[in-house]
Amino acid sequence: MPISPADNQPAEGAIVVSRSLTIPAAELTWRYSASGGPGGQHANTANTKAEVVWDIESSEVVNEAQRARLIGKLGPVLRIAVTDERSQLRNRNIAEQRLKDRVGKALEVVRPRRATKPSKGAKERRLKAKSEHSERKADRRSLGRQHDD
Repeated sequence: MPISPADNQPAEGAIVVSRSLTIPAAELTWRYSASGGPGGQHANTANTKAEVVWDIESSEVVNEAQRARLIGKLGPVLRIAVTDERSQLRNRNIAEQRLKDRVGKALEVVRPRRATKPSKGAKERRLKAKSEHSERKADRRSLGRQHDD
């Protein structure tokens, strides 16, 4: 993790994903190209599409557990392309944020759900609600038969 010793801030261009992971700018490959779609001359001449590629498999900043988790969820290479805005800088910022979000989400450890039993009170409330509903419907049926001509 390239951190400047002077002020303990990440190096220029590095993306801080979490306290345990900062992706250095040297591991990111940026490409800019013309984004398709409507927009006239601006869309045809400006390279506003921003694409970032991060090779997780050969990254030097992730430990083996992180690498296995990331490759399992995202694959060996993460590629994000953004054409949302007309500005290259805004598309680059969106791509950085999406990279940060996807890597952060992939690194989250989801605790397995532990099955629990409903409490005695919850069972009683459920059965009471069922019987009340049943009575209400039974009342409707008996009323309906009385009015038949």
